Amino acid sequence: MRGLQLQRASSTEIDGGTPLHGGTELIPLLRAGIVQTDALVDVRAVVPCGIDGTRIGAGSTLAELECDPQVPAALREACRLAASPQLRNMGSIGGNLLQSTRCWYWRLKWPCRLHGGDECFARAGEHREHAIFANGYCASAHPSDVAAALLALGATLRTNRRELSVRELYRLPTEDDRRTTTLEPGELILELEVPDPASSVYLKAMERKRWAFPLVGVAAARTGGEDRIALAGVAPIPWLLDGGGLEAATPLPRNAYKVDVARALVERATAALS
Repeated sequence: MRGLQLQRASSTEIDGGTPLHGGTELIPLLRAGIVQTDALVDVRAVVPCGIDGTRIGAGSTLAELECDPQVPAALREACRLAASPQLRNMGSIGGNLLQSTRCWYWRLKWPCRLHGGDECFARAGEHREHAIFANGYCASAHPSDVAAALLALGATLRTNRRELSVRELYRLPTEDDRRTTTLEPGELILELEVPDPASSVYLKAMERKRWAFPLVGVAAARTGGEDRIALAGVAPIPWLLDGGGLEAATPLPRNAYKVDVARALVERATAALS
């Protein structure tokens, strides 16, 4: 990071550089050499903060969201269970949605498919914490509790260029395009619109009782008599449970336990909506 320039954004149109807000995700990746940039652009002055009914500024911290009664229960709980108090006080909800995978092959800079290589090392290697859905090309697991909650709640985003649903924010990596989000260079998440459900809940299984990434996270929301269930930690992107449900899972040899954990949490979450 030596010699890195820090610029302050004067508008939401970022011309070059890498946007920086809370930095809880970006700074460790810069130190590890996984992300490289010539300049950081401080966007704190141009990304809205605060909560106004169903509207949430993307610069709002997880600590703010976890205790605000305007925020649906599933999102409050997802924020409360994410990371440590220090990180929740620094990390923004916009940045949390853009978390990178916790796959250690990727973190240790092995030449995996997300790094432009031609192999997913986790499939034949250590994959106990990896994906049980959509894991044919890349078996990494998306770690965001918050993203799963917003997906179940049917939230939408406003960027400096367009509006899109949380579901449209994510994409599965392919040989032609190895990104896991649809954001373009210079595109910033500015604001979220989070519908107020009749009821919602977030449940999480993790290695420790506190401050751990989800082995399986389950968010459930009931709106207009319809239930939506989304999962964290089970696919390269936050996963909306529809179609074949858990029967469509394709676990690897050492993470089939996640299907049983997910099934138990889905049953508990659905019961909690009643």
